[in-house]
Amino acid sequence: MSVRESLPLVELFRATPATSCLLTLGPAALALGQLLNSYLNGVSPLVAVGFTVVMLGFAVVALRHHAAEYRLRRLESDL
Repeated sequence: MSVRESLPLVELFRATPATSCLLTLGPAALALGQLLNSYLNGVSPLVAVGFTVVMLGFAVVALRHHAAEYRLRRLESDL
């Protein structure tokens, strides 16, 4: 990788900042909110931790799907 090439994730955030931020920060904010909600209301931490794991997994899968769509669009535009 040359010095001028940016990291794929950084390139993705530069190309589509709104979608990328929503796909990463949205689920992370929901997970953090659920953790805080369970702490404040005395709900079992297992429920909150389970929700957090699922939401972070969703963020990873959604961002990878978004990156694949972006690479496909870029490849098609190069043709």
